[in-house]
Amino acid sequence: MFIQGDSLEVLKRMSDESVDCCITSPPYWQKRQYENGGIGLESSPQEYIDSLFEIIKEVKRVLRLSGAFWLNIGDSYQNKSLQGIPWRVALRMIDDGWILRNDVIWNKHKGGLNPNPDRFGSVSENIFFFVKNDKYYFDADSIRTKPRQAVVKNGAVVSATGVSGIRYKRQIELSTSLTEEEKSAATNQLESVLDRVKNGEISDFRMVIRNEQRTTHSDSVKLSGRAKELKEKGFYFLFYNPKGAMPNDVWDIIPEDTQHRKTHFAPYPEELCVIPIKSTCPKDGIVLDPFSGTGTTMKVAYELGRKSVGIDLSNEYIQLAKQRICRESGSYLPLQ
Repeated sequence: MFIQGDSLEVLKRMSDESVDCCITSPPYWQKRQYENGGIGLESSPQEYIDSLFEIIKEVKRVLRLSGAFWLNIGDSYQNKSLQGIPWRVALRMIDDGWILRNDVIWNKHKGGLNPNPDRFGSVSENIFFFVKNDKYYFDADSIRTKPRQAVVKNGAVVSATGVSGIRYKRQIELSTSLTEEEKSAATNQLESVLDRVKNGEISDFRMVIRNEQRTTHSDSVKLSGRAKELKEKGFYFLFYNPKGAMPNDVWDIIPEDTQHRKTHFAPYPEELCVIPIKSTCPKDGIVLDPFSGTGTTMKVAYELGRKSVGIDLSNEYIQLAKQRICRESGSYLPLQ
C-alpha cells in the first residue's frame, strides 16, 4: 500500500501497534530539495531533529510491542562543523524509552568527490537498530551465513577452522595451573566435544584453559560468568552455532545508482533492507516506511513475501515506486 501525504499526519491516522517493522531513511538535513519540500529543509539541526522526532513518536505508537525500527540517517556540516545529527537523534530516542540494539555502520565503499582539502571524505553512514521492548521478534537463523563444515583428516576430526584438539590436549597435560582432577575433567570434556564435532552437532569450538588463553571479555569474576567458570573449573568451551555465523555490525553495501530514477537521488539500496526485513519482520508481518521515496523498502518487502505500507509527500515518487516494482518484480500494481 502506498499513501500520499505528510508522514506525520498519515501516521496519526494509523492504529496503535499495527505494523511489525519500520525501515526508513528520512531526508537528511539541508542535503537535497525534494518535490513538495518536506522534512530536511529546517533552518537548524535542532529544528530538523524536533521535526523528525515527532514522526518517530508516531512510529513508536504504531509499532507492535515485538517490533523493530531501523533508522538510516546521515550527518551534515554547518559552519565547517559536523553536527552529529545521527547520534543526537539516537540519544534522544534512548531517552524516550527506545532500546538501541545495534549501531550498524554502512560502508558504502564510495562517495562523491571530496572538494574539501582539510578533511577526509565520507563513505559511511549509521543504521540504528531500535526495539520498543526487550522481548521482540528476531529470526536469527534467516540471516546466518552458511557455516563451514568439520572434516576427518588422517583419522582425526578437525573443526571448520582447523581445530583438532591436539594442542588443547597438550596444554592440559603440561599445565601447572590445573589440578590432576581438573586435568581429568578437562580431557574428558574435550573428548566429548570432539565427538560432537564428529557427529555434526557442532561445526567449531574454542577451549579456554586457565593461564593458557585469555579470558573472554573480562578477568573479573564479578563481571564475567566465564571468568568465574575458569576460576572454579579451570577451563570452559565456546561453541560456534552449527547453522552459521550472524552478520556483524559493519555492512559493505554499494549505494544504489541503477534505479532509473529521474528526480529522486537518495542512494538507499535494496540490499540495506534485506537483513532487517528477514530478521525482524515475521513472514505474515507488515513493514512500514514513512519516507518511502521510490519504494526500495516496499520492493524488498514484496520480494520477501511481506506486506508493506509506504508513505510519501510526492505523488510523482509514488508513481515511480509502483512502476519500478511492476518493472523489476514482474508484478502488477494499479498506478492510480
